[in-house]
Amino acid sequence: MTYRRVEQVMGLPISLALRGRHAGGRRADDAWASAVMFLRGVDRVFSTYRDDSYVSRLGRGEVGVGDGPPEVAEVLALADAARLASGGAFDVRRTAADGTPVLDTDGVVKGWAIERAAQAFDDLPDTDLCLSGGGDLVCRVADPDGEPWRIGIEDPRHPQRVLAVLPLGNGAVATSGTAHRGQHIVDARTGAPPRGVASVTVVASNLTWADIDATSAFAMGRDALTWLRSRPGRAGVVVWADGSTDTFATPMTRARDASV
Repeated sequence: MTYRRVEQVMGLPISLALRGRHAGGRRADDAWASAVMFLRGVDRVFSTYRDDSYVSRLGRGEVGVGDGPPEVAEVLALADAARLASGGAFDVRRTAADGTPVLDTDGVVKGWAIERAAQAFDDLPDTDLCLSGGGDLVCRVADPDGEPWRIGIEDPRHPQRVLAVLPLGNGAVATSGTAHRGQHIVDARTGAPPRGVASVTVVASNLTWADIDATSAFAMGRDALTWLRSRPGRAGVVVWADGSTDTFATPMTRARDASV
């Protein structure tokens, strides 16, 4: 039996699948409720679509980082690390067309939030987990030799078509592209949308950095694959604008590379 739940949170479909000992029952229900409650709290703090969110107020200069929840400083620290790692292609701070400064943490928050929400299921022993937010996923299997989750990678030009199916036991998958949200990613160094790339899918040990790296690489356009091959402990696929694809996989070189 597979326990499944779906809830609309943060403007995204958040979906859960559990298999194994606690795939159902009160403990699964309580863990799901905790995960959803956490994500609703994240939305109240970080939503760029809510004028009263802390990040919106921070972007307008009404409050300071130190005045808010500690998660704000945590996310901004991740954003700074991502900016440095990407050479500036990824940046949560930008200037709007009218010259107004904009603080948009969406490129960090989604993966970070789903990763954190998955902790609500840590106390369900002998249970496999797949938690997805808008198609970015955290997966776990209780038995290393057990059945992996099967994750479909869609064709960005024809989203109903699956390009490949990825078996994943423990890890995370994130995809950035324009198939569902249109052209919403720019290269922060130029302010222009990237060219030559249709989507980037990254597999990593945690969703926070899988999501950041997928977004950063997509922002780089034609340089996406070269940059991804420099990132330790990553794998995935780049789909180019002409429909061709390239896969990549890099070794884990140092213990700390799992979170950088």
